Amino acid sequence: MSRNLQYVTAHLPMLQVEEEDLEKNPQFSKLLLEMCQFLEASGASVWLCNELEESHREMRIQRKLWFRSEVIYRLIQEILIELQVKKQEGTITDEENKFQDGLQQCLLVSECSRLLSDPDPDPGSVPLLGLEKQDLHDLLPSQMDVLWLRERLHKQLEDALRKKCFNFLSFHQPETDEEGEVLRAAKALRLATTLEDEKRRLKNEQEKHHEMGELLEKQQEMYPSVLLRCLALLRQAASDLRLQAQTDIDRMNAEYLETKSNAYLLKLR
Repeated sequence: MSRNLQYVTAHLPMLQVEEEDLEKNPQFSKLLLEMCQFLEASGASVWLCNELEESHREMRIQRKLWFRSEVIYRLIQEILIELQVKKQEGTITDEENKFQDGLQQCLLVSECSRLLSDPDPDPGSVPLLGLEKQDLHDLLPSQMDVLWLRERLHKQLEDALRKKCFNFLSFHQPETDEEGEVLRAAKALRLATTLEDEKRRLKNEQEKHHEMGELLEKQQEMYPSVLLRCLALLRQAASDLRLQAQTDIDRMNAEYLETKSNAYLLKLR
């Protein structure tokens, strides 16, 4: 195989090119060599693949940021639900009641501010309900209360995240329930890497299973023809054996008749 053919088949595997094609068409060979510099193995241009990779990278970053915000938002909702249950049961403390009211107020102002945010506002447009962000900020608790809420919320979010991490670790590795908190925390920090490794391992096993399935399908397609060939060979062998057996029987009968004839001749003499 020539170097040009090796280079083309390595960079453009989707093309079914023979060495004879390149030898008979030198201009075509030159064109393929030039295309290899601008095309990826998938057939897309190098520029498009780079742009696609950059888009995927940006999407992963944005998705990570969205997941982080979504997790925090859902944890806050769970904290508010737990406080509301305590309030209905009459077991909520004054400090928890203050925290719930302040957190709900800050959350409501934040959601309303997001609704009022317009990345490209028209010069003559009127804001929703005639409200401005400053109007909503005036509804926030005092600066001291906001700092207190932030500090308490950080602590509760950390506790909630730690609890969920330990619950997930217990589900994934039940044997860690008997271990100390420091060791469990260390394993929880490595849990994401462990799951990524398991994900790659399962993906490789699925690919191998898929390849084995395709090989099995090919073998199943070949089995009928192989069985028919074997059956034909068996029939031919059986026929040959029958012919051979018949020949032996005929020879024995001929020898018997010859012997009997000789006996009759001797008797007649």
